[in-house]
Amino acid sequence: MAAQISPSILSADFARLADEAARVPNADWLHVDVMDNHFVPNLTLGLPVVEALLKATSTPIDCHLMITDPDRWAPAYAEAGAGSVTIHAEAAKAPVRTLRQIRSAGARAGFALNPATDVEPYADLLGEIDMLLLMTVEPGFGGQKFLDMVLPKIRRARSLVERHGGQIWLQVDGGVTADTIERCAEAGADVFVAGSAVYGAADPASAIDRLRELATPHTG
Repeated sequence: MAAQISPSILSADFARLADEAARVPNADWLHVDVMDNHFVPNLTLGLPVVEALLKATSTPIDCHLMITDPDRWAPAYAEAGAGSVTIHAEAAKAPVRTLRQIRSAGARAGFALNPATDVEPYADLLGEIDMLLLMTVEPGFGGQKFLDMVLPKIRRARSLVERHGGQIWLQVDGGVTADTIERCAEAGADVFVAGSAVYGAADPASAIDRLRELATPHTG
C-alpha cells in the first residue's frame, strides 16, 4: 500500500482547528487524539469538537481514543462520521464487540498498542481490525523523541499482518519526522502520524509531501 500521512492536530492551534485542517489539503487523514486525563496524563478534546471538525473539512478524520472507557465511547465517534476509530488494547474491556460496533457504524476499526505492549498476544484479533497502531512514544504528549526500541515490534507486526493475509494498515504514531520515517517504513509501517513535524513546519503541506516522499520507496 502507498504511504499515507496523517497529521496530528495535537500539534495544531486548537483555537483555529478549521484553519489548521485547511493548511494540510494533501493529507490522507487528519489524526485526532482524544485524551481524557485518565488513560494518559493529558486532556485534549472530545466528541463535540470532532463533530465540529467533521463539518469543517473534507479530509477523513482518524480518531485515536486514548481514554479509559473506549467500549462506551468509540461507537459514537464512528456514528458521527469519523473515517477511522482506534481503541487501545490496554483500555478496552470488550475489544471484539467494540471493534465490530465501529465497523458496523461505517468506520475503519483500529487497535493500538503502547510501546511496552507485545503484539503477538493479539494476533487472533487481526480479523476484527482494519488498522494496527503501534505507539512509538509513550502516549499523552506531542513532541516526544521516537523510541527505536519499537522498530523490532513493527517488523513482527508486519510479519503477523502478512501471514494473516488481510488488508490491514500498520500505523505508527509518535516522533515521526523526516529523520525517522524511513526507518518506520523499512520496518513495515505504511500509515504515519506526524504532529510537530507537520504543524511545526513553516509550510505544513510541503512537510507532508517530504514525509510521503521519504516513506514511499519502502512501502507497497
